[in-house]
Amino acid sequence: MGTGTVILDCACMGEPDIATIERIARLQVALRRRGFELRLGGAGAALVDLIAFSGLAGVLCLEVHRQVEQREQPRRVEEEGDLRNPAL
Repeated sequence: MGTGTVILDCACMGEPDIATIERIARLQVALRRRGFELRLGGAGAALVDLIAFSGLAGVLCLEVHRQVEQREQPRRVEEEGDLRNPAL
């Protein structure tokens, strides 16, 4: 029996569907039976979302590494108006 980690490069996969998830899950079962661990490398957002949606993120040991969105600096609000004539 082997031990170690097999990294599946998902970067070159096309648009994932449920069949893709099934193949990945079957590959993981086969590898676990032989003493290996499966890790997904280069998984795109569509694949990550589909795995999470299917409820298999914990089973497939999916580690999500998403980049934090850059936020814009808050801007000052400047209201224009005539202060001499207040609204009634």
